[in-house]
Amino acid sequence: MTFPLITDPFFYAVAVPAVLLLGVSKSGFGAGFGSLAVPMMALAVTVPQAAAILMPVLLLMDLLGMAAFRKDFDLKLLKFLVPCGLVGTLIGALLFSLLDGKVVAGIVGFFTLLFLAQRLLFPPRPDSPPPPKWLGALLTATSGFTSFVAHAGGPPISAYVIPLRLSPLKFTATLAFFFFVINLSKWIPYAWLGLLDLRNMATSLVLLPLAPVGVWAGVRMARRIGQVLFYRVLYGGMFLTGCKLLWDGLR
Repeated sequence: MTFPLITDPFFYAVAVPAVLLLGVSKSGFGAGFGSLAVPMMALAVTVPQAAAILMPVLLLMDLLGMAAFRKDFDLKLLKFLVPCGLVGTLIGALLFSLLDGKVVAGIVGFFTLLFLAQRLLFPPRPDSPPPPKWLGALLTATSGFTSFVAHAGGPPISAYVIPLRLSPLKFTATLAFFFFVINLSKWIPYAWLGLLDLRNMATSLVLLPLAPVGVWAGVRMARRIGQVLFYRVLYGGMFLTGCKLLWDGLR
């Protein structure tokens, strides 16, 4: 009987840094780099399999992140974001079997780079108004959708939340609680689609001890980094993510 576990050394060579990066991103930079995890792991396995393997890891990271930032989130903003994000995950579940994950990744990458270009070429003034609610609803629903398909929900929602100019702690805490709800909502559809099989879950358990390490490092960074540096790092993460996702889509 074959042990139900991925044993390919190359898979772990890309999965270990991907999980650590995901933990640092989710607990330190509001998922700025986190969308790189699935594309990195997709070098060794398919995108749906990489997404399924990360499900238990994400759950543990979300719980640890919420515990660390339980007093720092913006409840009013969450009440707006969560329903919109859940609409996106529902659409993702219904269309999952019809979509090519790389096409979705390419679209997310393109719009991520477009958002960054807009911020660079037309920087907002300190007194500029926040984005309209309709745009926030659209971007948040897109975040739920791309999160379901490839765990790439960070760039769309960041495009809405970044202009709100939250403090680093409030930004990270709010997205930590948002993605906990979004990721939790994906368990039943993922099981229904047959992605949560024994081999993927056994592989996930091997990677699970890395989750607290990444989260611990991210929390320390979030509590010590200044606001200007925080957003510079966040933009850098979104740029790398956008380039990688766009490259995957064009391939």
